[in-house]
Amino acid sequence: MARVRWGNCGIAAAAVALAAGCASPPPPSVEQACARLMVTVPKGDIGLPSGAATVRSAVHVPASDLRVPASGPLQPALPAHCQVIGDIAPLDPKAPVIRFQVNLPVQWNVRALQYGGGGFNGVLITGLALPPGARPDRPGPLARGYATFGTDSGHQNRPGVPLQAFALNDEALENFAHASYKKVKDVAVALMRLRYGKPPQHVYFMGSSEGGREGLAMAQRYPGDYAGIFSRVPVINWTGLQHIGLRNGLALMGEGWIRPAQVKLVHDAVLAACDAADGLADGIVGDYAGCRARFDAAKLRCAPGQKGDGCLTEPQLRAVQALHSPYRFNFGLAHWETEYPGYGLGGENTPGNFPFGGWRAWYSGDSPPVSPPALGNGRAWQYGSGAIQYFYAQDARFDLRKYNPDEFRNRILKVSALMDATDPDLSRFHAGGGKLVILEHMADYAQSPYAGIQYWEKVVARMKQPVVDQFARLYVAPGVDHAGGGAPANVDMLEVLEEWVERGRAPGTLQVVQQELAAPFKVVNSRPLCRWPAYPHYSGGNPASAASFNCR
Repeated sequence: MARVRWGNCGIAAAAVALAAGCASPPPPSVEQACARLMVTVPKGDIGLPSGAATVRSAVHVPASDLRVPASGPLQPALPAHCQVIGDIAPLDPKAPVIRFQVNLPVQWNVRALQYGGGGFNGVLITGLALPPGARPDRPGPLARGYATFGTDSGHQNRPGVPLQAFALNDEALENFAHASYKKVKDVAVALMRLRYGKPPQHVYFMGSSEGGREGLAMAQRYPGDYAGIFSRVPVINWTGLQHIGLRNGLALMGEGWIRPAQVKLVHDAVLAACDAADGLADGIVGDYAGCRARFDAAKLRCAPGQKGDGCLTEPQLRAVQALHSPYRFNFGLAHWETEYPGYGLGGENTPGNFPFGGWRAWYSGDSPPVSPPALGNGRAWQYGSGAIQYFYAQDARFDLRKYNPDEFRNRILKVSALMDATDPDLSRFHAGGGKLVILEHMADYAQSPYAGIQYWEKVVARMKQPVVDQFARLYVAPGVDHAGGGAPANVDMLEVLEEWVERGRAPGTLQVVQQELAAPFKVVNSRPLCRWPAYPHYSGGNPASAASFNCR
């Protein structure tokens, strides 16, 4: 196995060797240039304490066409590229390796894009898919000439093993929190230098959900490493999210469970109170903030002796109120956070199951929560309960009904310092020229969009609005669920970042679209994507056209 060499007569480029007065070998074929990446990147080239990185395969992949499978995600057209897969050794021999994939196009535009992960990771992110929320009728990053890369965050899921079990190892936990993305970024840049003879001019990061948290963690922890970051629906206050997931699941147990027909009951009541407030009754709650004052779940209370799906019992009302109420700690978390905000309104009955859907996918599920969680339980309960057991209680058999955060304060603070991307001081990221775009979906029940809004307001309070406007944006998409369903949500955010970072064109109001799921991906609906705190208000005309709305 070769080791990376950076001398003048190294294998990075024949032109470098010629300029140094070395004998110039014939230019390698693209297949040979790819095969030469079977190297070991020494730990000294990785900016954090780490083992070395070893490339396990380096294969030239010919160009391929767009494919839209009957099930599963779209597979964008790909150019000819070198696909490099390897792993980074841990320091702790008991910790898992960090797996990575780097894709190096034959025609490189001197840019790189790192993809974020999702959930509890544990699955290798290939960097071959479209970025989160991207338009399928436009070329993917690799087809535009970007080198792309991703990681599994430093652990590998296994059948029969809980997704959260890796957190019992300290190094695996730190890799998941932030370190693996930095390590893989450094390895990817080393491989680009080796393949192209120079590093990328700009490195971007794009992630959604857990990947959105990762993007914010990179801006806060490694501000000089990235030129532009897109953070969609970030699970930013991670510790608070897991605790509210536990609380809400406990509220739904037994008589508190809300049946699917009652989910529709709540959804219809929300629309009756709020749908038309944006000027158009279309099933989308545009005025999401105003809706919180208009909707009163207590109006759905069962009358004495009333039963059935047409009302809510007292335990069910308490479960609804829990979802909409903040979770508060008796002590401060990292960066002085003390609470996780309640969820919003709208999209409760969005059809479909994970990753799409409203309450049934994430909150109420198709059966009452049990411990340990069953397959039909909402994802927030499955995620939150497992996180409490493995991240905080560190006991796979811990009785979740007896959990008291005050008894685990020290552990909670340790995990919060690792996981919570809530530092409002982005001054170093701004000073280095970085640009940040955050997008919240207001019908998101995997995480509260108000967590991102709350973070934004703290950034503005610390750095002041005129300064924040120079480098950051917060957009909100009403009616859109966690994964981008329910309302227009697709936007070419990589182009937005490029324009801002490289040409100084700061984004204003954008446009999101809904598209058919088959080529040529016809646009069937569009909306303005407004900067917080504005929302799209219907002003007349075609309700499926963004031109018929203004940000108010």
